[in-house]
Amino acid sequence: MPPAPPSPRILAARRAVGDRIRAARLHANMTQEALAERAGLDRQAINRIEQGHASPVLDNLLRIADGLGVPLRDLV
Repeated sequence: MPPAPPSPRILAARRAVGDRIRAARLHANMTQEALAERAGLDRQAINRIEQGHASPVLDNLLRIADGLGVPLRDLV
């Protein structure tokens, strides 16, 4: 049996985190490719997270924060 789809609250939070990551990346004048390289992820993963289509696991969220040079609390 497939898992239940995410609730509207979870989808909204996922979009908010993606928006914060995108804003921090643009503020740092970085492309998705540059952030992906710094975070050790692929560009498609960064894109899916920024678009709110994927929810990053904590390890990847920490890698993204480090790649952006911002504290984790700025992204969540």
